[in-house]
Amino acid sequence: MSLSIPGPTSHSYFSQRLRLHYVDWGNESAPPLLLVHGGRDHCRNWDWVAEALRDEYHVIAPDLRGHGDSQWMVGGSYSYPEFVYDITQLIHQLELAPLTIIGHSMGSGISLRYAGTYPENVVKLIGIEGLGPGPRTALERMKKPPHDRMSEWIEETRGLAARVPHRYATLDEAVSRMQEANKHLGPDQARHLTNHGVNQNEDGTYSWKFDNYVRAFTPFSINMEQTQALWSQITCPTLLIRGADSWAEDPEELGIPDHFQNAEFVTMEEAGHWVHHDQLDEFLALVRGFLAR
Repeated sequence: MSLSIPGPTSHSYFSQRLRLHYVDWGNESAPPLLLVHGGRDHCRNWDWVAEALRDEYHVIAPDLRGHGDSQWMVGGSYSYPEFVYDITQLIHQLELAPLTIIGHSMGSGISLRYAGTYPENVVKLIGIEGLGPGPRTALERMKKPPHDRMSEWIEETRGLAARVPHRYATLDEAVSRMQEANKHLGPDQARHLTNHGVNQNEDGTYSWKFDNYVRAFTPFSINMEQTQALWSQITCPTLLIRGADSWAEDPEELGIPDHFQNAEFVTMEEAGHWVHHDQLDEFLALVRGFLAR
């Protein structure tokens, strides 16, 4: 599954003094469409979606802080408020609002939080596998005493400080690891995603671009009730997509639809966490139908 047209142009913007990267697929006179990737991913994971929609939309895809070709944090932590701030700054600086947003996984969580904070700025919203842990799982986390959560975070972060990025002897080894992570990927997809997801080290080996510290989230954040309150502020039509083969819990069984004003939920068969890779044609048909209404 290779791309048939020239790729996007690369640009930078600043947020909290970090130089962050995004790609622009052109067509600036068209309505803006922001594509927000998930954790330990990168903006070029959207290439097939962007290629399909670039004639109808002005497609922008950022690398989140600590991911892809964006700068890594020095001090501090990677958490939803910072990620939302970065996306807010990109939309503000490029004057993209009102706009349509598609987010995947953590990128969906970021997009939902942005839309709940600035509902007037979002025309339509699509979230793929991005509702986070179910209420039961979140409640179990919050039951832990604050000192336990703090100490666990400290130990986890200290462990990450000692973690050395894995080095793959060849690009083919990294491609194999990509395919291990998602069994649905075809060879061309896996190689494309790997090509854009690694840097070559001075010794000729390859390592993933993302910062290992993105694995550790802050021990304190808004709880599930507060998150659901944010969801309830979203006013635009919202499409939430889940892969039938994913680890994610069924949102309808959890009563999550009750917290949205105008959302529909779709489960896509024969797809895992990366629905837009696993069932691209079906995903695009679903997205186009939703956006055309």
